[in-house]
Amino acid sequence: MNDLSSELATEPLLFSWDSPRHRQAAFLVFLAVSLLAHAVCFYIFQVVYPPAITLLPPPARVALITPASEEGRTLLRWIDAEDPAVAFTTHRPPEARLRGLPKVEHVPSYHAMEPTLKELPALEVDSRAPDSQPPAAVPFMREKRASAAGSIPTSVSFSKEINAGPATLPELKFASSNGEAPEAIRFRVAINKLGEIRYCFPMNSSGDPGLDQQARLYLTRCRFSRSELGGGKPDASLTWGIAIIEWGNDIARPQARQPVSTTP
Repeated sequence: MNDLSSELATEPLLFSWDSPRHRQAAFLVFLAVSLLAHAVCFYIFQVVYPPAITLLPPPARVALITPASEEGRTLLRWIDAEDPAVAFTTHRPPEARLRGLPKVEHVPSYHAMEPTLKELPALEVDSRAPDSQPPAAVPFMREKRASAAGSIPTSVSFSKEINAGPATLPELKFASSNGEAPEAIRFRVAINKLGEIRYCFPMNSSGDPGLDQQARLYLTRCRFSRSELGGGKPDASLTWGIAIIEWGNDIARPQARQPVSTTP
């Protein structure tokens, strides 16, 4: 019995029954080393290395081929030699000259063939006295008839809105720029409290722009009575109406230019 117990005491046990304190200390050491290694790695990759920088592509460059350099001259000569338009065009050799026209002296036709001259007719002297009434076209004499209508003066009329009182009208004096008969012209006018025409708008044309402008200036110089304007309404600022100018035959017509005779 004693021998068996001594053998068991000398042989190692199947399971280790030592205290686990050494294993815990080793685990803590390994954990601390791992934390330290992670901290070093984070410091190296986050602090020491700079962040990535995106570089822009280089700007585009344009190279001009000029004969200023030997490479440029060589490339230009090669382009000229490989030009298909030049290769398929027929060129005269440089030693060939253009055919010039021969220098021929001008020979008039009358040197080769003498022209035939015509003989002058015989001179016949007429001793008779000249006729006092030679034959000619019969002139037509037309009598100038006086116009049955007589003189028709130019008249100016206003609508009933502004024709209630007396008006001061300037002298009628118009001049036409052409010989055509003008048409009656109408204006839309507005008269203020002072009796002056404040606005004057043409409603049609007489056919002569010069007469239209003269008629407008004539109406702007007309003056009306203050008390009769506005239809008896003292608060009316503008009185609108129609002004009509009917043209007569007293308008100055343009004079016809006399033809200038040129004497040799």
